Amino acid sequence: MRVFIIGVSGAVGGLLARNLTDRGDEVLGLVRRADQRDRLAARGTVAQVGELADMSAEALAPMLSGVHVTVFAAGSNGGAKKDTSEIDGEGVVKALEATRLADVPRFALLSVLPEAGRGDDLDEDKEFYFAVKKLVDVTVSESYLDWLILRPAMLVDRAGTGTIALGPAQPHDEISREDVAATLAALLHEPLIRRQILELTQGSTPIEAAVHANIR
Repeated sequence: MRVFIIGVSGAVGGLLARNLTDRGDEVLGLVRRADQRDRLAARGTVAQVGELADMSAEALAPMLSGVHVTVFAAGSNGGAKKDTSEIDGEGVVKALEATRLADVPRFALLSVLPEAGRGDDLDEDKEFYFAVKKLVDVTVSESYLDWLILRPAMLVDRAGTGTIALGPAQPHDEISREDVAATLAALLHEPLIRRQILELTQGSTPIEAAVHANIR
């Protein structure tokens, strides 16, 4: 499978690239800097340098030629409104349109569980972030592509357990980035899971079994 990852130099995107490469997939992506491209090349990922915020869908589309699935794993992490708009909002819409223009059949979006962060006092930027995330989820879900939206709970940096809870609705908890990447890789390898929104948190079900249980 040939996969193009927007956000391939990020935490989850990088883990996803390694997971897919280990499965024998061809991984491509978009990065902001040449040094990121070179580091990824050493791991078997072919990346092109470009600034998503400055690109049009028409400029991005040729990079997706021959790809089987586009994965959007970039994000502002709830930073300034400008970054949220350009990356989490306009960036997703742009990537979705580029996927259509390039005749790529599948589009996967790494989103966020709506309740993530609700235990904290959210400032205006964070509230804006969650609002934008919901709006682009709606936009993707209205696409005619074979789309997939994965909403993980709060991301944590610890070793993955290989067991999760995955389904249309999950209680908010937390999940390791390693388990998110492994779950997304497994979902990409299950073409029968399409046009679904799945929520993800830590749990007791092995990843492959959890993915299989969501085939409908």
